[in-house]
Amino acid sequence: MWANFLIGLREGLEASLVVGILVAYLIKSGHRDLLPRVWAGVAFAVLVSLGAGAALTFGPRGLSFKAQETVGGTLSIVAVAFVTWMIFWMARTSRLLQGVLEGRMATAISRGGLSLVLVATLAVGREGLETALFLWAAAQATGSSTQPLVGGALGLLTAVVLGLLIHRGAVRLDLGKFFRWTGAVLVFVAAGVLAYGIHDLQEAAILPGLHSLAFDVSSAVPPSSWYGTLLKGTINFSPKTTWLELVAWFAYIVPVLTLFILALRSSPTGPSKVPPTKTANIPASAAT
Repeated sequence: MWANFLIGLREGLEASLVVGILVAYLIKSGHRDLLPRVWAGVAFAVLVSLGAGAALTFGPRGLSFKAQETVGGTLSIVAVAFVTWMIFWMARTSRLLQGVLEGRMATAISRGGLSLVLVATLAVGREGLETALFLWAAAQATGSSTQPLVGGALGLLTAVVLGLLIHRGAVRLDLGKFFRWTGAVLVFVAAGVLAYGIHDLQEAAILPGLHSLAFDVSSAVPPSSWYGTLLKGTINFSPKTTWLELVAWFAYIVPVLTLFILALRSSPTGPSKVPPTKTANIPASAAT
């Protein structure tokens, strides 16, 4: 649940910052009358994300066991790919986020029509689809359909409240540290989801080695125990892990975590706090 709370919080805060930049740009440039188009794009992106989550939840139910495991394993790996891309994208381009979005807004305003709706939809929809896919994969991995969704929903709600407080200057948050630490934690969460996806494909007989266990610590870490549940809900730890799952976990965690640390070291450093402003202007450095 806590891992999903973190996912919802990170993605929600990211989307909140994006919306804040779009709204602030329209206000500063004297186009307050175009705000309804931005909100329409945000609303459409939310609906698309909810639709994607519903399709993922209810779509595979009529399939055979093998087909369900195949779909679940494949989408878990796709979710890991999306989240990994998001982590590195934020580490690499977050300081340029404000300039990129304002440039797109200026172009959309000059074109008129539905361009502003499209910009807002694409900017927020990417975060929403990533969240829906990863929360679904996490729900599959933990074997629970409620706790991951509750955790994700609480994370999103917290992000919305926190985003509003940041834009109004009521809260100062070092967003650089926030995204660095959450990015590092999500690398471990994604590694667990990847291992689970591999296990699903083994269950579907697409990958070999289902009964070739690297370790079985079920007696020391019972799945029903509070610490077994905690490990499963945070990093998707499985007391029974096959050799292929273990190899996939290390093959992901070692290079990705190394590259993430190198990316942080090579990125510009400096304060990343959002100052209070009446127009909710977010400096580019604050989106790190």
